[in-house]
Amino acid sequence: MKIRQTTLLLITLISLFTSSLLAQKVNQSIQLESLLEQYSKEYYALNPLQATEAGINDYNNQIEITISEAYIKKTKALNQKYLSQLAVINKAGLTASELLSVEMLTYNLKSENERLDNSLGFYRPVDQFVFSFSTRFATLGSGAGSIPFNTEKDYRNFISRMKGFQTWVDQAIANMKKGVAQNNTNPKAAMEKVPPQLKPLFEGDVKENVFYKPLLKLPANLDSAATVQLKKDYSAAIEKIIQPAYKKLYDYIVTDYIPKARKTSGLLDNDKGKKEYELWLKYYTTTNISAEQIFNLGLSEVARIRKEMETVKTQVGFKGDLKSFFEYVKTDPKFFPFKTEEEVLNRFRSFLDIMSPQLNKLFNLTPKSTFEVRATEKFRAAGANAQYMRPSRDGKRAGIFYEVIRDPAQYNYFSMEDLFIHEAIPGHHYQVAIQQEADIPEFRKAAALSAFGEGWALYAESLGKELGLFTDPYQYLGRLNGEIERAVRLVVDAGIHYKGWSREKAIAYVLENQPVSAIEAEQRIERYMVTAGQAVSYKIGELKIIELRERAKKKLGNKFDIKEFHDEVLKDGCLPLIILETKINKWIESKAVKN
Repeated sequence: MKIRQTTLLLITLISLFTSSLLAQKVNQSIQLESLLEQYSKEYYALNPLQATEAGINDYNNQIEITISEAYIKKTKALNQKYLSQLAVINKAGLTASELLSVEMLTYNLKSENERLDNSLGFYRPVDQFVFSFSTRFATLGSGAGSIPFNTEKDYRNFISRMKGFQTWVDQAIANMKKGVAQNNTNPKAAMEKVPPQLKPLFEGDVKENVFYKPLLKLPANLDSAATVQLKKDYSAAIEKIIQPAYKKLYDYIVTDYIPKARKTSGLLDNDKGKKEYELWLKYYTTTNISAEQIFNLGLSEVARIRKEMETVKTQVGFKGDLKSFFEYVKTDPKFFPFKTEEEVLNRFRSFLDIMSPQLNKLFNLTPKSTFEVRATEKFRAAGANAQYMRPSRDGKRAGIFYEVIRDPAQYNYFSMEDLFIHEAIPGHHYQVAIQQEADIPEFRKAAALSAFGEGWALYAESLGKELGLFTDPYQYLGRLNGEIERAVRLVVDAGIHYKGWSREKAIAYVLENQPVSAIEAEQRIERYMVTAGQAVSYKIGELKIIELRERAKKKLGNKFDIKEFHDEVLKDGCLPLIILETKINKWIESKAVKN
């Protein structure tokens, strides 16, 4: 009887202990979930435009002045607050996804504080590339971006944001003046592309301005009086706020900034430029790779890809060296079959029909969000490249692949399949839409890290043959051109910002190794001149994903499933490469044990 009572007591104690442990784990998860939710709320309150993009409309009448001292001070304080809280989180009992959230947020906050502590880009807020807020705001104002224009309130909210942009312009000019005084400017050659981008935004009739476009699609439920008043108020805001702000920025850049901008290409000639480049490499690659390693890896990759290009040249029967082959591809009329912009866009749209039957052989996870192909707006085409805009969270706005089509008759078709894979499917659209639709905390849904996102898109290009594309050898040459472009970036980015290459030397290197026009080579180099480190992230990310795939194949043998691997890479959203590698290594080990 005593034995039985003792046994029952032990069972009761074990049950109570187990229940206590379970309750503790539940409480830890709840505490972490609450912390992450609160972080996102405070982050979005500080970053209203990003809140709008995420479908959070509480701050739709505000914009963040990210280049102001006040914003930087608040952001650093927010980051430090949550770093302190994350440091004391009890990790015992947390799920793998919860641990990943702790690790990722800690990494992101430290990385962002390092960028802010060193004022990276702070004194160079305007350039010709698509990242520049001065032209990006015009895209938002055109109605083509994440800003809603569905109600009268939406329009009046954006009038308030126009006023915020006016403040941003004043801050940008103040920062650029300090940059000039501190010998910290953008290159003159790149900045000379900015005035033509700004001019259409303040010149001409209000009704011809890109900011007027939302007034062409007013809500149907507005009565006539409200419609008249809204058009009047909105038009006045464009005329009295937007156009003067862009004119002010234009005048400063033309009259004061460009004459004082440095004539050299790289950061080496800027104050603390060498240190800044090291920090940008770390920020964009999410690794500790050095500039010297970047440069040497680029030379190796360029040599490897050139050999493959030689193979294509032999396959098509071209007589002559590789440089002559590039010239042929750049200039022969057969590579320019288009007459209209819509013909170019329709060719892109046709690729999905070809690859659709093959996608389920490579992917389990696919996005619910749709996507569209559009031409880049003319006002920003001068300094733009192809780009992807993420879909809205509610599915009402599709993901958008933008391509620059200046003159359809001069649009070369040979690399179109590769570009579609990168920007649309299964490149950026798959990666971004799957991330937004995943069951992960808000901050991970919104995360954007160049090495992962661009690395995935470049990796996706390597899947082209398996997707039924690249059957035309010239389209495969386009694939190799896409790959060598990213390898060339390693060489020229480090060349410009680490080895002191001139703009002209870097352009010559591009032309020597890629079948592109002199104008395209110039545009690319000027992009790298103002976005140090960003362009190298593509190749670093792609090579890491390939390395992890080959490691998994070697370890798992015939148990390796490419669909499972792709799921594992994509399902948790955008990760720093050092965290991705640890995660995939754990997945490989768990699969190996099961096998």
